[in-house]
Amino acid sequence: MPDRLTSRQRAHLRSRAHDQDPLIHIGKEGLTEAVQAAIAEAFNTRELLTLRVLDNAPNDVRPVAEAAAEGLDDAQVVHTLGHTALLYRPHPEEPEITLPDAGPEA
Repeated sequence: MPDRLTSRQRAHLRSRAHDQDPLIHIGKEGLTEAVQAAIAEAFNTRELLTLRVLDNAPNDVRPVAEAAAEGLDDAQVVHTLGHTALLYRPHPEEPEITLPDAGPEA
Protein backbone atom coordinates (compact mmCIF):
# COMPACT_ATOMS: atom_id res chain seq x y z
CA MET A 1 0.00 0.00 0.00
CA PRO A 2 1.31 3.47 -0.80
CA ASP A 3 2.32 5.77 2.03
CA ARG A 4 -0.08 8.44 0.80
CA LEU A 5 -3.29 8.28 -1.13
CA THR A 6 -3.57 10.37 -4.28
CA SER A 7 -6.45 12.80 -4.73
CA ARG A 8 -8.04 10.36 -7.21
CA GLN A 9 -7.88 7.54 -4.67
CA ARG A 10 -9.21 9.75 -1.86
CA ALA A 11 -12.12 10.84 -4.07
CA HIS A 12 -12.89 7.20 -4.86
CA LEU A 13 -12.92 6.29 -1.17
CA ARG A 14 -15.05 9.31 -0.27
CA SER A 15 -17.62 8.31 -2.88
CA ARG A 16 -17.70 4.75 -1.51
CA ALA A 17 -18.34 6.05 2.03
CA HIS A 18 -20.82 8.79 1.09
CA ASP A 19 -23.91 7.10 2.58
CA GLN A 20 -22.06 5.45 5.47
CA ASP A 21 -23.08 6.48 8.98
CA PRO A 22 -20.40 7.00 11.66
CA LEU A 23 -19.69 3.73 13.42
CA ILE A 24 -17.41 5.03 16.18
CA HIS A 25 -18.21 8.10 18.28
CA ILE A 26 -15.44 9.77 20.26
CA GLY A 27 -16.61 11.75 23.27
CA LYS A 28 -15.27 13.59 26.28
CA GLU A 29 -12.68 10.94 27.14
CA GLY A 30 -11.06 11.34 23.73
CA LEU A 31 -9.20 8.55 21.97
CA THR A 32 -8.86 6.00 24.75
CA GLU A 33 -7.42 2.51 24.52
CA ALA A 34 -10.96 1.12 24.46
CA VAL A 35 -11.89 3.34 21.52
CA GLN A 36 -8.67 2.41 19.72
CA ALA A 37 -9.50 -1.28 20.28
CA ALA A 38 -13.02 -0.71 18.91
CA ILE A 39 -11.56 0.92 15.80
CA ALA A 40 -9.16 -1.99 15.30
CA GLU A 41 -12.04 -4.45 15.74
CA ALA A 42 -14.18 -2.54 13.24
CA PHE A 43 -11.39 -2.76 10.67
CA ASN A 44 -11.60 -6.56 10.91
CA THR A 45 -14.91 -6.47 9.03
CA ARG A 46 -14.61 -3.36 6.85
CA GLU A 47 -12.03 -1.28 5.04
CA LEU A 48 -13.65 2.16 5.35
CA LEU A 49 -14.55 3.50 8.76
CA THR A 50 -16.31 6.73 9.61
CA LEU A 51 -15.58 8.34 12.98
CA ARG A 52 -17.58 11.10 14.64
CA VAL A 53 -15.83 13.37 17.13
CA LEU A 54 -18.45 14.82 19.44
CA ASP A 55 -18.52 18.45 20.57
CA ASN A 56 -17.35 17.58 24.09
CA ALA A 57 -14.22 15.73 22.88
CA PRO A 58 -10.93 17.22 24.09
CA ASN A 59 -9.38 17.41 20.58
CA ASP A 60 -10.48 18.40 17.10
CA VAL A 61 -11.29 15.83 14.47
CA ARG A 62 -8.00 15.95 12.50
CA PRO A 63 -5.64 15.18 15.42
CA VAL A 64 -7.97 12.44 16.66
CA ALA A 65 -8.16 10.85 13.19
CA GLU A 66 -4.40 11.01 12.73
CA ALA A 67 -3.79 9.47 16.17
CA ALA A 68 -6.30 6.70 15.42
CA ALA A 69 -4.61 5.94 12.09
CA GLU A 70 -1.13 5.94 13.66
CA GLY A 71 -2.23 3.31 16.15
CA LEU A 72 -3.06 0.84 13.35
CA ASP A 73 -0.93 -0.76 10.66
CA ASP A 74 -1.61 0.58 7.14
CA ALA A 75 -4.50 2.83 8.23
CA GLN A 76 -4.75 6.25 6.62
CA VAL A 77 -6.91 9.32 7.09
CA VAL A 78 -8.83 9.81 3.87
CA HIS A 79 -10.83 12.89 4.73
CA THR A 80 -12.06 15.06 7.58
CA LEU A 81 -15.06 17.33 7.39
CA GLY A 82 -16.74 19.04 10.30
CA HIS A 83 -16.71 16.55 13.15
CA THR A 84 -16.41 13.49 10.90
CA ALA A 85 -13.34 11.59 9.73
CA LEU A 86 -12.98 8.81 7.19
CA LEU A 87 -10.26 6.20 7.73
CA TYR A 88 -9.13 3.54 5.26
CA ARG A 89 -7.21 0.34 5.83
CA PRO A 90 -7.15 -2.39 3.20
CA HIS A 91 -7.95 -5.88 4.37
CA PRO A 92 -4.63 -7.76 4.69
CA GLU A 93 -5.74 -10.96 2.92
CA GLU A 94 -8.85 -10.17 0.87
CA PRO A 95 -9.26 -6.47 0.06
CA GLU A 96 -12.75 -5.58 -1.17
CA ILE A 97 -11.96 -2.09 -2.39
CA THR A 98 -9.79 -1.69 -5.46
CA LEU A 99 -8.15 1.72 -5.57
CA PRO A 100 -7.77 3.45 -8.93
CA ASP A 101 -4.26 3.77 -10.31
CA ALA A 102 -2.24 6.61 -8.86
CA GLY A 103 -2.07 8.26 -12.28
CA PRO A 104 0.25 11.17 -13.05
CA GLU A 105 0.39 12.37 -9.41
CA ALA A 106 2.60 9.52 -8.22
